[in-house]
Amino acid sequence: MSSLTLCDIAKKLKKIDFCMMATRASSGAIAKRQPMSNNGDVEYDGDSWFFSFEETHKVSEIIRDPQVALAFAEPPSLLAKPGIFISIEGAATLIRDKGQFQEHWVADLERWFAQGVETPGLVLIKVHGDRIQYWDGEDNGVIHALG
Repeated sequence: MSSLTLCDIAKKLKKIDFCMMATRASSGAIAKRQPMSNNGDVEYDGDSWFFSFEETHKVSEIIRDPQVALAFAEPPSLLAKPGIFISIEGAATLIRDKGQFQEHWVADLERWFAQGVETPGLVLIKVHGDRIQYWDGEDNGVIHALG
């Protein structure tokens, strides 16, 4: 039985900027990506949002198989208590609508996407977490997201 709720996990994820995204390569192997930033854009329904360039292996792999995994790790506390580790399995959706880009855009993204939401080849990746596992050194559990 999980003692954390989906709302608790979302609050934790807002404080963990970077994660590793895993996709399924054409060979069937699991492919990990460079760290991806969620920019604190985590809704209470289990959705995480990431910007990327369209012409990447991860996007072509998501087109082929939308099932992905995200791995988040929080650093230890000042008292050396382990931070929380969160693994999210879910389906990725590719969004090319500039209106939705605007809804999820933060100024810090211009570091990677210099022309903002007008950056050629920009795509928004929405990952809806179906199964969320966590461990914080004392507690662990599994949460199944709704919808």
